[in-house]
Amino acid sequence: MILVLKNLLSSTDLASMQEALGPQAPWISGSSSAGGQAAAQKNNQQLAQDSELARTLQQRILQAVQNDPLFFSAALPHKLFNPLFNCYGGDANHYGPHIDGAVLHSRQTGERVRTDLSCTVFLNGPTDYDGGELCIHDTYGMQAIKLPAGQAVLYPGTSLHEVRPVTRGKRLASFFWVQSMVRSDEQRRLLFDLDMNLLKLRQQHGETTETTALTGTYHNLLRMWAET
Repeated sequence: MILVLKNLLSSTDLASMQEALGPQAPWISGSSSAGGQAAAQKNNQQLAQDSELARTLQQRILQAVQNDPLFFSAALPHKLFNPLFNCYGGDANHYGPHIDGAVLHSRQTGERVRTDLSCTVFLNGPTDYDGGELCIHDTYGMQAIKLPAGQAVLYPGTSLHEVRPVTRGKRLASFFWVQSMVRSDEQRRLLFDLDMNLLKLRQQHGETTETTALTGTYHNLLRMWAET
């Protein structure tokens, strides 16, 4: 499932983040954090993970996603890999086709996180740069995604994906991974669809005997499938 999360960050948050992520930020080569397969494809800049700026911005991203009910319903998060930040532009302008590692080790928290889902948060707008589409290959073909600033896309960590070359301007984004309580993408999708339709039924009819029963079904399925 590929899901867009809208209005994740306010215009105030975006303005301060864009200013902080200017040329003066502690950028390093993105390939320094890539695994063997990805390193050959990765040509971008990444904010130094051990910098004070990275730690400050990470907390703002984490707060935003943890306050988003749609994110929680779709991801059912158990662990989050600390958000990272990248910049595409100039000579460091693309990330070729790759699949993220199955389990990543966070230098910051010491945790190992299974990458059930990937999330990219767009920090500047599509008019600020040309190219830079996040291309995700799934069972329905390839989807090219380029979202307004403050929006994010959540997609399966098993997906082959790439960032096309940025040919004008700079593309700023945050990205992180989620280990879900429910490992199966199919099961998460069923739970998400059930949750969203229950929400619509309550909006239309209020709480009824049927919505109460279906809510019980939702939680019984989650109880059956969840790992905590």
